[in-house]
Amino acid sequence: SSEVLEAIENVVQGVFQSLAQKKAPVLTLANRTDWRNIEFKDSVGLQMIPGSTTKRIRSDCPQSARRFALMLKILSMIYKMVQSNTYATKRDIYYSDTLLFGSQSAVDQIINDISCMLKIPRRSLHVLSTTKGFVAGNLCYTEEDGTKVNCTCSATAVTVPSNVQGIKNLTSHAKFILIVEKDATFQRLLDDDFFSKVSPCIMITGRGVPDLNTRLLVRKLWDSFQIPIFTLMDADPHGVEIMCVYKYGSVSMSFEAHHLTVPSVKWLGLLPSDLERLNIRKDALIPFTKQDENKLASILKRPYIASQPLWKKELEIMAASKLKAEIQALTSLSSDFLSRVYLPNKLQFGGWL
Repeated sequence: SSEVLEAIENVVQGVFQSLAQKKAPVLTLANRTDWRNIEFKDSVGLQMIPGSTTKRIRSDCPQSARRFALMLKILSMIYKMVQSNTYATKRDIYYSDTLLFGSQSAVDQIINDISCMLKIPRRSLHVLSTTKGFVAGNLCYTEEDGTKVNCTCSATAVTVPSNVQGIKNLTSHAKFILIVEKDATFQRLLDDDFFSKVSPCIMITGRGVPDLNTRLLVRKLWDSFQIPIFTLMDADPHGVEIMCVYKYGSVSMSFEAHHLTVPSVKWLGLLPSDLERLNIRKDALIPFTKQDENKLASILKRPYIASQPLWKKELEIMAASKLKAEIQALTSLSSDFLSRVYLPNKLQFGGWL
């Protein structure tokens, strides 16, 4: 915490020095949304390069003065929280003054900018994000406040903890981890008791694009157990992109790649080649939109796809057919095809990439 306080004091000192010299204060941070500042490394994923291009948030420029003020406001809130060892969610910060902040997304962006500027992970700033992910299966752990959580015995899933760094005493007999893209598929597998029928496993869903806590938990489980991690996504560009976020990280959070990415993640399904192999009916497939075509074209250009020739082949099948499929398309074969046939066969015969 002393490191965090010192980093904030240095920023404020810089502001004072500028004012003393009758100059307009400026905050400088790495430009975290620019692909030119990102390098791809097999063992880490997308990470920010040292000496990357910066952006300046000026206090004397109409376009950025408001952002400058909001950054100082949130820095002061963080400073107080670190000093008093209290925590707040991003929502708490937004609701402390909704008129001032204007929107939740403005607060989220500023907190990420501050984390990037100070080069300090967000959870060390005492800012927690509200969690949307769920976990179920063969896993027990103790939360920071001493609460014991058992994910095995419940028919309902457990919410991913909001302070993943604080959980300890993780125990599991799971043979693998299954990341499920969508909540509906996750609930279906839960109802079918999938995580205990095939072999003990841990199931996680970020319910779409994963939030930070879900990604941190996947990483923590990998560090703790070193067991295979498989993904079950829709066979569409959006699903592929979500899988890449778990495996390689995202451009906007590349400054935190070392804590967030799990490059060992495998693509289990739904593979574009599965659709033909399983003879999925054409009326269960969905034609591409222009947006899908653009997203797929941009994914194919990304640096990590070159290192994954088998993935590239699948994406080319998708691009050629211009058709996508949700995991639910498997129900056109039978209602429990996913948990009774598809997943057990894939896991038994190594049908992943």
